[in-house]
Amino acid sequence: MTTIGQEIPIATRRRKDKLMLAACLGATTLAVTVLSVLLLSIFVQGASSLSWSFLTSFASRKPAQAGILSPLMGSLWVCAICALVAIPVGIATAIYLEEYARRSRLRNFIQLNISNLSGVPSIVYGILALAAFGRCFGAISADDPLSLGDPDGFFYLQLPFGRSVLAGGLTLSLVILPIMIIAAQEALRAVPPSLRQAALALGSTRWQMVWKVTLPSAMPTMMTGAILSMSRAIGEAAPLLVVGGVLLLFSVPENLMSDFTVLPLQIYNWAGRPQAEFHKIAAAAIIVQLAVLLAFNAVAIIIRRKLQRPLQS
Repeated sequence: MTTIGQEIPIATRRRKDKLMLAACLGATTLAVTVLSVLLLSIFVQGASSLSWSFLTSFASRKPAQAGILSPLMGSLWVCAICALVAIPVGIATAIYLEEYARRSRLRNFIQLNISNLSGVPSIVYGILALAAFGRCFGAISADDPLSLGDPDGFFYLQLPFGRSVLAGGLTLSLVILPIMIIAAQEALRAVPPSLRQAALALGSTRWQMVWKVTLPSAMPTMMTGAILSMSRAIGEAAPLLVVGGVLLLFSVPENLMSDFTVLPLQIYNWAGRPQAEFHKIAAAAIIVQLAVLLAFNAVAIIIRRKLQRPLQS
């Protein structure tokens, strides 16, 4: 009686396990198939438009002469500014919340808001950035801005930022900052408490423990979060459109105050036109954007592997 009673639940659990495995495999197969078909259609449609002149030419009303030099350089500028701002600030915020802040209502309130901000639509960040960066909340007139440096040189700043590449980069940093903070917090929580206790027991200060032990152990996982964050940032179009990204531009950024456009905006512009030729060069621009994304991810993966070697030796 006992054997029969035990065999029935085991058989039922195994059947449920197989059904769950089949459902997961089916869902994964469906997702990969749809993604593969989508990528294949993009490559088939846009591969013929890829050329060196396509990468080194500006946009044009004639599809045969159109290029992506301006949006390509704009994307590199914007993503570089976004990474330089969001990644250090996100890691520093996570370190404070996990290593220094005491468990209190204020900390819980901050943590709750960070979690909520990670789900806010990106266009809301664009509206916020337009008021904060583009117009400085009206505190400084755009007709009489405060400036520093030479407008024709590499170093030039002005307040308010207006429709500049700096405003675009800061806007994307707002979009990915909550994601980066949460990823960095999870990485810090994954570090074994015994490492912290051993460092403190040997006489290290809290900052020495964070800098020498906790942060190196968590950094590879943090870089994974940075990869995911930058993958989202490079594909954003709505917040940059609100801030003032230009749909048609015949120049590349020369300094932080230059006008800019990015690949998602250019793709949006071409894909919305009725001519089939523009749809082909839009597909080619998507291929270039995927290549830029893979390049950013490759750099982050290389950095992550270099940071892993001292911990594995």
